[in-house]
Amino acid sequence: MQPDIAPRLLDADTLARLTALADLDPALVVDDFSTPAAAAALREAEVIVSCWGCPPLDATVLAAAPRLRAVIHAAGSVKHHITEACWERGIEVTSAAWANALPVAEYTVAAVLSANKRLLQLRSDYRRLRAPHDWQAGYAGAGNYRRTVGIVGASRIGRRVLDLLRPYDLQLLLHDPYVDAAEAALLGARSVPLDELCAAADVVSVHAPELPATHHMIDARRLALMPDGATLVNTSRGSLIDQDALVAELTTGRLNAVLDVTVPEVLPPDSPLYDLPNVVLTPHVAGSLGGELHRMAAAAADELARWTAGLPFAHPVGPGDIDRSA
Repeated sequence: MQPDIAPRLLDADTLARLTALADLDPALVVDDFSTPAAAAALREAEVIVSCWGCPPLDATVLAAAPRLRAVIHAAGSVKHHITEACWERGIEVTSAAWANALPVAEYTVAAVLSANKRLLQLRSDYRRLRAPHDWQAGYAGAGNYRRTVGIVGASRIGRRVLDLLRPYDLQLLLHDPYVDAAEAALLGARSVPLDELCAAADVVSVHAPELPATHHMIDARRLALMPDGATLVNTSRGSLIDQDALVAELTTGRLNAVLDVTVPEVLPPDSPLYDLPNVVLTPHVAGSLGGELHRMAAAAADELARWTAGLPFAHPVGPGDIDRSA
């Protein structure tokens, strides 16, 4: 994992639990398996506790770790460091993706409710006018009562968003090729084709994985289907949106956006997305941030406790899960 992540990830209680469960050196944090310190640790390691920035565990690394039996990932997706060699070796893998999904879903719900309330425009208008005004007349279409929200992808995060939106008086639509109408109904939504979702929703929120099939799934044509004043929320991956087409729509002011992910991940300084008044742009922080990191570390400690007790992981990851993860 990235060396600077460890001190922020591990609160005192979780660190104490981890060190009580296993022979763990909290000072040994590596982002390069070829260093002498990493090589010495790999020779003895039975478990790797990984996080963001972990290098790939390829055949060369595994050859240097003859005792390795499990990888406990204290973050979300494992697709960037768990390789085919891990599955061939029979390495057990678990991830705290469920824990990282919670703040992403909370961020999304806040974005949905704020978008329907037209918070950005209200702030801008109030700042400009600085005087009494008939807000009811100017914002007759605002609010969250019986508005339509479209969720793209019944991923772990997408399902959590649907669950959190249940108490509100919203019409929930869902597009996911792996979810039929009956399952969507159980999730509190109506299953619809993606075009229909884009055309009907006041807010479209994207929660699909990054795959060749999902590249630019929200393209210029589908953006054009969205109603005037609708909002696109993306907390998944930037590649799922045709960003040039989105910028063109946003520049006209026809649509709004809440974007936590972009292409590239850090936009160039001259990107219009930084300054457009109808855009909320955040630096990929919808997931665990600050104190929320401790939830993922605690999840890793829970899995280590199960593993040392000879129990199966509570949140295992298998090779079949990779193609449907972010």
